[in-house]
Amino acid sequence: MKIYPYPRLTGSVTARVTAVRLRGAGDVREQLESRSWSVVEQVVALGTAERDDWQTVRIGLAATVPTREIETKGHWTDVSVVAVVTEGTTNTRTAARLTSTDDSGRDWSGEIELDRADHLDRASLAVHVVAMVDGQAGRVIASTDQDWLIDMAAAAPLRERQLDVSTVSFVRGTEWLRSFRDAPWVVDTSGRMPAVRLNSDFEGLVALVESSGSQVERAVGEMLLAQMCADVWTAVFHTAIGDLEVEDDGTPLFPADWRGAVLREMLPDIVPGRSDEDALREVHTRRTGEGSWANLQPRIQYAAARRADVPRTLASTVRDLERIAQETDA
Repeated sequence: MKIYPYPRLTGSVTARVTAVRLRGAGDVREQLESRSWSVVEQVVALGTAERDDWQTVRIGLAATVPTREIETKGHWTDVSVVAVVTEGTTNTRTAARLTSTDDSGRDWSGEIELDRADHLDRASLAVHVVAMVDGQAGRVIASTDQDWLIDMAAAAPLRERQLDVSTVSFVRGTEWLRSFRDAPWVVDTSGRMPAVRLNSDFEGLVALVESSGSQVERAVGEMLLAQMCADVWTAVFHTAIGDLEVEDDGTPLFPADWRGAVLREMLPDIVPGRSDEDALREVHTRRTGEGSWANLQPRIQYAAARRADVPRTLASTVRDLERIAQETDA
C-alpha cells in the first residue's frame, strides 16, 4: 500500500465513459454506439468503428467524487478533477480537466481527445481528484480504483479480450445449473464479474452463436448474441441494486465498483428525468416494498435492451432475412 505524506480522501471516485466520437480525414466524424464501450468491463473498443482511417478520438467522461468528506474534514481546497490517459508502449500521456456540473462539486464531466498516431495498442484512462493541501497545490487526493482501457483495435469492449462465455451441459453440470436444463443460457453473477453459461444440451444453440455458416445462421446468431447481452445487463442491474449500502437516514449509496457504473448507466432510462441520486432512491424504495417494483420491470428491460443494441440488431436481422427471402424467390 502506498503511503502519502498528506491527507487523502477515503471515499471512492467513480468514472464512466458517456460518448466516443472519431474524426478522420476531411473532418469526417463518426459517433460510436454505446455498445463500443462497457461500463462493467471499463473498456472502450475503437475497432467497432465503421471506418479505419480515423485520426483522433474524443471520449466523453462523467465522474463522481465524495464531496461530503471534502466538506466535513476541510483538509482540501481548490479541488479539481483531471482525466489522464497513458500508454507505456509509446510513452504517451494526455490530460484534460473536467468541469463541475452541479453546485455541490460532486458530479464532473468533460472530454479528452487522443491522437491515434500517439498510440499503438491499449491506453489506460484514470481520473484523479487534485487539490491544495497544507499550502501545496497539485496534490492528488484520490483516484479511480481501476483504470479504463482504451483499446485502439478491439472489436469488442472486453478487458480480457474474450467474453467470459462457457459452454456446459446443464443436464450433467453442477447442481445449480440442472434446474435450468430447459434454458438456452443463464447469466452467473456470483463471481467478481458476470459470466454467461451456454447450455450445450439446447439443440442447435451453440452452432448458431458461433456460426460462420449461412447468411440466415449468421443473422440469427447476431440476434441471439444481442439478446444474451441484454440478459447480462438485466442480471447485473439486479445484482447492483440488490445489495446497496444505506446511510442512517435511509439514503442508498452508489457502489464504488462496476455495480455503481451499471446503475448510473441504466437509471436515466429506468427513472427518466430525475437525478442519479433521486432515481437510485426511487428504485431502492420500490425494491424494498414501498411502491410498485413490478411496474419498473419493463423499464429495466428497456434499458437493458438499449445497451445491448437489441432494437438495431433486430431491425438489421429482419432486413437481412427479408433480403435473403427475396433473393431466394428470385
